[in-house]
Amino acid sequence: MTSTPFGALDAREAAARFRAMYGDIKTRVQQMMVGQSDVIDGVMTALLAGGHVLLEGVPGLGKTMLVRCLSSAIDTKFSRIQFTPDMMPADIQGTWVLMENDQGRHDLRFQEGPLISNLVLADEINRATPKTQSALLEAMAERQVTVAGTTHKLPPPFFVLATLNPIEMEGTYPLPEAQLDRFLFKVSLPYPSAGELQRIIGSTTSNAVAQIEPVFPPRKAAARVEELRALAREVLVAPHLEEYAAALVRATIPRGSKFSPGGPSPIPADEQIARYVAFGSSPRGGQALLLGAKVRALLAGRAHVTYDDIDRVAVPALNHRLVLNFAARADDVDPRALIHRLLDAAKRLHR
Repeated sequence: MTSTPFGALDAREAAARFRAMYGDIKTRVQQMMVGQSDVIDGVMTALLAGGHVLLEGVPGLGKTMLVRCLSSAIDTKFSRIQFTPDMMPADIQGTWVLMENDQGRHDLRFQEGPLISNLVLADEINRATPKTQSALLEAMAERQVTVAGTTHKLPPPFFVLATLNPIEMEGTYPLPEAQLDRFLFKVSLPYPSAGELQRIIGSTTSNAVAQIEPVFPPRKAAARVEELRALAREVLVAPHLEEYAAALVRATIPRGSKFSPGGPSPIPADEQIARYVAFGSSPRGGQALLLGAKVRALLAGRAHVTYDDIDRVAVPALNHRLVLNFAARADDVDPRALIHRLLDAAKRLHR
């Protein structure tokens, strides 16, 4: 790396500093969040890679708790939006209101909505109407909101963690593919193990309340997170690894469709991709692979990406970008299983 946001640190020192800060944040989150280590890693990787996360799991597994703990650990401005079918864009973006000034006159002032924050918990995002989802889409993609023709820039770092319940489908609206594509990762929460469940019910039914101390000094959190994000961007990726990431993305696109890329594919066509996938990943899937892999490389103490770094983030980076067809829904196909098949095929060719 030619330079780092930490000053005159070499690559190894910068990686060690990154790993130490990451470890401090994760340790504080785990003071209240029992288990779910892989889920915490997925969320934090996306945060430090500069992307947003879609968190899927049945009610009661701690999705909201995870976001609150992360917000307390990094001490940035936090807001929670509980989406409902009657919510309008102004409810999350903000609106112009008529207010009285010191001179007794009335003027219009912009009242910020909960979307203008650093860390936004979009709870049960699929309960929002398409109109409100489109307002969130602008914020996620452009880091801004537009109200009554006026654009308001969102404060960096801006991070959306949206929760999605796979059940309770009454009164919900499917997320459009364009919005799904704006999430860097989609992470699924599994049920806790027997031991973890015992710890959860024990710790949440007593008078003891854990307090999370912020990792960063007061009013320094936003700058520190931006520094970590900038450092991750400086991790080197060799051309053959860029080719590998591109090959994985191309392999998600079923051959023979009208949107299939021309030319030979570095990874042979998979019969299950052709049978079950209607549309594959966009180029944003490749961006997610490399950005996530750069964070994983720093956590391993390296300033360069390896094959394993890309493989570790392939499922959260690509599983929500596969648009499955009716046959896949009928056969209850999990897109994560399809991605593991592609990874197995890629390893045989590229290792």
